[in-house]
Amino acid sequence: MLKARIQTAVSLIYPPRCLACGEWVDSDFGLCGPCWRETPFIHGTCCHGCGVPLIGEEDGFRLECDECMDHPRPWQEGRAALTYEGTARRLVLALKHGDRTEIARPAGRWLGRAAASLLVDDPLVAPVPLHWSRFLRRRYNQSDLLARQMSRDAGLDYCPDLLRRVCRTPSLEGQGRCERYATLARSISAHPKHAAQIDGRIVLLVDDVMTSGATLAACSEACLDAGASAVRIAVLARVTQS
Repeated sequence: MLKARIQTAVSLIYPPRCLACGEWVDSDFGLCGPCWRETPFIHGTCCHGCGVPLIGEEDGFRLECDECMDHPRPWQEGRAALTYEGTARRLVLALKHGDRTEIARPAGRWLGRAAASLLVDDPLVAPVPLHWSRFLRRRYNQSDLLARQMSRDAGLDYCPDLLRRVCRTPSLEGQGRCERYATLARSISAHPKHAAQIDGRIVLLVDDVMTSGATLAACSEACLDAGASAVRIAVLARVTQS
């Protein structure tokens, strides 16, 4: 009763606002009606490899986009909650660079719903890692926040430091596919202290954005090299044109 009264008092002093535009909303960590309608959630048919939306209907067989067919992925399956444009892009950038860590709570839940089919067989959830120098500058890993929320909601095992960046790489922005893969080659490895935890286990990797898939490929290969039985990926947003 006391907690409810405190929450009511706080809401009167600090009314909940839309995560995207700042307008008042009915509850915390939500979007107003217009922003919700403008947020490009991925529904219906999508690529089973990366989650990008596809035209047509599911037919019971594995569906892949042209990019996944042209460049086979080292992971087994992938899903995305949003396409990286408009409101989704603004939310991702605010989470990643704007200290808007509160966005991770609803975004992790959106991701959990989009990746529901990947949560079977008790996968071990892990985030795509940041290099320690970048972590010190940013003070948090947005992928960790998303993965933590999703694993908590699903009741799955979570390992925040399953992977580590063994060398610092430059920003991938502006690089083409081949450049991205070359930049990330051997830059990520599984943490030795988690060898027993990863061996023979399905790993579900979580990241904020997928462009070419180079970072997720490097993480997937590190997991497979460490003995994972399979890797799946879940990303908050998928870039539809790399």
